[in-house]
Amino acid sequence: MPTIKAPMPGVLYHRSSPDAEPYVTEGAAVVAGQTIALIEVMKTFNEVKADAAGTVARFLVDDGEEVSAGEDIVEVTP
Repeated sequence: MPTIKAPMPGVLYHRSSPDAEPYVTEGAAVVAGQTIALIEVMKTFNEVKADAAGTVARFLVDDGEEVSAGEDIVEVTP
């Protein structure tokens, strides 16, 4: 199954703030270029965008977990 990978190491967040709605949820349709998460690196927040259109099958990394560059973070079905 295709995945979206972390473009850099850091802490992954599914939402812009603790009280905000997640950018996407499992089962949601996404389009290429849509923000699906944030990665915090040294107090800077970087958007993670979908590479292609599809449906979010499942998150492979929980909110607030550290990720490595190139790590699979979301499975997407075309």
